[in-house]
Amino acid sequence: MQPVNEARIIDSWQRNVAPWVAAVRQQRIESRALVTNQAIVDAVASRCPRSVLDIGCGEGWLVRELMTRGFQVTGVDAVPLLIEQARAEGGDFQVASYEAIAGGALKLVADMLVCNFSLLGEHSVDQLIRAVPSLLHAGGTLVVQTLHPLMACGGQSYRDGWREGSWDGIEGSFSDPAPWYFRTLESWIRLFRSSGLQLCELREPLHPVSGKPVSAIFIAQPAR
Repeated sequence: MQPVNEARIIDSWQRNVAPWVAAVRQQRIESRALVTNQAIVDAVASRCPRSVLDIGCGEGWLVRELMTRGFQVTGVDAVPLLIEQARAEGGDFQVASYEAIAGGALKLVADMLVCNFSLLGEHSVDQLIRAVPSLLHAGGTLVVQTLHPLMACGGQSYRDGWREGSWDGIEGSFSDPAPWYFRTLESWIRLFRSSGLQLCELREPLHPVSGKPVSAIFIAQPAR
């Protein structure tokens, strides 16, 4: 099941490039507009990196936002059509899968790696996180924003496992939502530790109305 689900993730994003680009650029995703976009920008800025690598950059909004703040940024995504959309708006973008990045295909190092709601798989994500120390300059930082496990769990049991995706709440002609691999907070921290990373900070951005956490932001560095 794992290889099938990993392939379904890429296939889903290839099918939904147009509605996704429209949703992001027209700010149709409430949680992003209200909370998580600013939260990831603040997390990056708090560490003052000179160079940033945005892994799973999608249509490139975060790359462009960070560029306006003076950061040197490269965006990478596995979906060529998303990279086409990103390049059309300006910026430095490359096509590479997580497996290729883990295998050393990028030939890049940066002060910071950012993964903003882009870690959806199981084995592919495990490989990528384990490769993080080799992609960072000395003293570099990894920043990951993901759905908050306690909120994303819904009515299902709080344990790692594949879940079916959904486009609910996002306006647009979406189809075939991607599956995603659910991880508990404990599991995320275990993955970082086993990959030679030390968790420096955990942020839990809150929805301004509900007061509940919208996401979890992990800030980690290679263990010394």
